[in-house]
Amino acid sequence: MPRRRQPTARQVRLGIELRKLREAAGLKAREAAVLLGADSVQMSQIEFGIAGVSEERVRRLAAHYACTDDELIAALVAMATDRTRGWWEEYRGSLPTPFLDLSELEHHAKFRRDVEFLHVPGLLQTEDYARALFSFTTPELPRSELDACVSHRMRRRAIIEGSRPIPYETVIHEAALRIRVGDRAAARAQLDRILTTSEADHVTVRVIPFNLDGFAGAGSTMVYAGGAVPQLDTIVRDAPHGTTFIDSAAQLNHFRTLFRKVEAVSLDPKRSRDFIHQLATEL
Repeated sequence: MPRRRQPTARQVRLGIELRKLREAAGLKAREAAVLLGADSVQMSQIEFGIAGVSEERVRRLAAHYACTDDELIAALVAMATDRTRGWWEEYRGSLPTPFLDLSELEHHAKFRRDVEFLHVPGLLQTEDYARALFSFTTPELPRSELDACVSHRMRRRAIIEGSRPIPYETVIHEAALRIRVGDRAAARAQLDRILTTSEADHVTVRVIPFNLDGFAGAGSTMVYAGGAVPQLDTIVRDAPHGTTFIDSAAQLNHFRTLFRKVEAVSLDPKRSRDFIHQLATEL
């Protein structure tokens, strides 16, 4: 298969998972390459997502790696043979690559969990809120790119508003609900949107109030996307150097536990809705 100039995060993840299986089998890259009739350079390109890999090769590698997890193998085959060119491809060249990688990740996700402390989660943002946020964080953005950022964020909402929505859980701190990213009217509209979206059966919104005693989890902001199997779950976090996609088993377990801790101390969905409604009436 031809080399890719810029593999997507999903293509890179496939290579990472194949490397994990190889390392678990105790094989070196050159030894695995022999199994495919390839060389170590080709094997390296596959494991870095630079080169594609066929279903037959994925299954051959899994067999030689003594992987007996049929669901994982099927999921890896699906990743290897996926030829989806989603709506996010319209933004290639006009938005940074992490925007597109996040959209692709969400498109294939089986569920989504968010924890936010300073801003309303992206999937719940109104257009006015998103525009004010992008305008402030990157004030030098050209108008065309600003419009593209906002448009892209609005289209991402399809995973919870489209014809085949996925389960969505989010925990939002009171700070994010009170900070007026826009004006008073925009803030009220934003709270109303959260309330409206939370009425859907597949959406669960919980709030952490300021007056909660003993809460030390303000650093647990996360986006957690569920994969086809738990091993393919992904954590997305914003860092000073850009967006980071986390996939190690230890980190996935850590953030699963962290989400449940934050969820456990938050208000239940009904009390959360009442809380948000009260904030809206104060505006």
